[in-house]
Amino acid sequence: MPDAIRPGSIRLIVGLGNPGKEYERTRHNAGFWLVERFALQSGVALRKDGKYQALVGRMPDNGAWLVLPQGFMNASGRAVQMLAGFFKIPAADILVVHDELDFVPGVAKMKLGGGIAGHNGLRDISHRLGSHDYWRLRLGIGHPGDKNVVADYVLHKPSAEDRAEIDEAIGRSIEILPLCLAGDLQGAMQKLHSVEKERKERPAETNAEPDKAVAKPGPKPKPEAKPEAKPEAKPEAKPEAKVEPKPEPEKKSLFGSLFGKKK
Repeated sequence: MPDAIRPGSIRLIVGLGNPGKEYERTRHNAGFWLVERFALQSGVALRKDGKYQALVGRMPDNGAWLVLPQGFMNASGRAVQMLAGFFKIPAADILVVHDELDFVPGVAKMKLGGGIAGHNGLRDISHRLGSHDYWRLRLGIGHPGDKNVVADYVLHKPSAEDRAEIDEAIGRSIEILPLCLAGDLQGAMQKLHSVEKERKERPAETNAEPDKAVAKPGPKPKPEAKPEAKPEAKPEAKPEAKVEPKPEPEKKSLFGSLFGKKK
């Protein structure tokens, strides 16, 4: 028999995604990826339960439930509602793991309650529970930059580089799940977010190095060897179109003198 779960602990962990081979590697299935890996590491078998229309498993030590709803994303709430209702699990003891467009790949954050930000899985869960006040573990998948292509974007595979970043975030998130199951949700959130803060600061430090290098005294750069100011290449002084003075006057005087003699 599993030990009794402490009040205020997470008793139900829900991973969001779409069922079937067609979707298993798509960005929208990031929640599935985390719960599947956690189940594997914890030795929990996830089995299809027709009553809940979900893959369901139970932690051996404390009896917490792991659930992957097998209706499509916009019907995720059914399994959550049924399990929570049957086992009398309040919204505050539920952790929903889902993909997050507003975070870049590699970011993972946790919070209690909040809006649904257009996420169909969260929308259905909030509707069926009649509450937004459940915990969320959000895994960044990045945003395509155009809201009109979001639906297509989440249903495609991330690049190899993005998938590696997401997997790393999943690994860090799994490390804090024991704290969630033990009831230390604030500690779990603080641990996860402190790692995020460190990750953000790393690039700033590395970027600072080049600046220091520039500041090191060194042979003063020669005053910018300005490319020899070539005297402004005056538009090739075209040999002034020698406007040869028309020898008209001379011609006139010449002919004038010749004809003048005949007179």
